[in-house]
Amino acid sequence: MTETLVIFDLDGTLIDTAPDLIASLNHVMDLSGHAHVAFEDITWLVGQGALAMIERAWSLHGHPASPEQLHTAFDAFLVHYANNMPGQSQPYPGLVAALDRLEAAGMQLAVCTNKTEALARRLLDRLDLTSRFAAITGGDTFAVKKPHGDHILGTIEKAGGSVGNAVMIGDSINDILAAQNARIPAIGVPFGYSDKPVETFNPDVVISHFDKLEPALIKQLVEDARPVG
Repeated sequence: MTETLVIFDLDGTLIDTAPDLIASLNHVMDLSGHAHVAFEDITWLVGQGALAMIERAWSLHGHPASPEQLHTAFDAFLVHYANNMPGQSQPYPGLVAALDRLEAAGMQLAVCTNKTEALARRLLDRLDLTSRFAAITGGDTFAVKKPHGDHILGTIEKAGGSVGNAVMIGDSINDILAAQNARIPAIGVPFGYSDKPVETFNPDVVISHFDKLEPALIKQLVEDARPVG
């Protein structure tokens, strides 16, 4: 039987990246002559990748950008963000111990993020976490990204897993919708960057801390999702 695969979102789920995303975004805002965004804006700016984040930030201040302006700003963001990794970004409390428990139970791990794959890998490299994951896919790995279910299905394939033995963990509507679109169970975490409570997106379960992420919970979700008969 294929090993159970536990798929994690990155920003706001595995890693608290908000301080560094905001710092790089405000670097771009400085270059464009716009006012800074505030930390509390992170909940609705993050989730669709850096390009969408910049576009939303400019719109927030009433300055819709042309495609050319966005491309220039996006390049500046990537350079600043990559050069300052990992900055203040850190795994959420209890994460590493949770990964240890899942691996000890024979489960595989993967990352599915709308961040570019190169940036995701660089961040995980700098935090010494890359080797924990059988697959790491970004918003540019496939032709689609979350909330499209094929982003998750492609991640499962790259990890050598199966849809019937996979679970998604995330903090935002894109994560939960992607899991639902891929027809796999979803675990929500409330400590990320969602502008609405994660439970309003109808995940199968919400865990308040990674201390609650146990192999038994994963196994039960996989079992409950299997067709009867």
